[in-house]
Amino acid sequence: MTRAFGTAPSGAEMEEIARAAFARLPAEFTCHLGAVVMLVEDFADEETLRQMAIEDPYELTGLYEGLPMTERSIDHSGTLPDKVRLFRLPILLEWMERGDETLEHLVAHVLIHEIGHHFGFSDEDMHALEDMV
Repeated sequence: MTRAFGTAPSGAEMEEIARAAFARLPAEFTCHLGAVVMLVEDFADEETLRQMAIEDPYELTGLYEGLPMTERSIDHSGTLPDKVRLFRLPILLEWMERGDETLEHLVAHVLIHEIGHHFGFSDEDMHALEDMV
C-alpha cells in the first residue's frame, strides 16, 4: 500500500504501515524484539518533550524507550517492556516537506532508527539495516 495523496492516515493506518515495515525486517533482528511494544501517537507528550529539551513537538518523529541490549544484565530482568513510539503528525509533516519519498519509506526509516537504539546500533548500522528492508 503506497500513499501518494489523499487524507492523512489515522494512527491505526500508520501503525499498519509500521507493522508492514517491521514484517520486512530480517529474522535475526525480529527474534530479539518480541517484548518491544510499538505505539503510534499524534505527538510526544509534554513530559517527554521537556525531558528531551525539545520545544517544538514536530521535531520528534520517533522515540525508543528502554535499555539497549548492549547495556542489559541479569539485574534488568522483570522490567517493563521496551517501547518504540512513532509520532504520526511529525512524520506526516516531514513526509510533506521532503516530497521525495513514500510515506511507507519514511515510516520504515523512523521505525528502523528507533529499533536500532534497542540494539545499541550506530547510525551506520541503522542505515545498513534500512537497506535490508
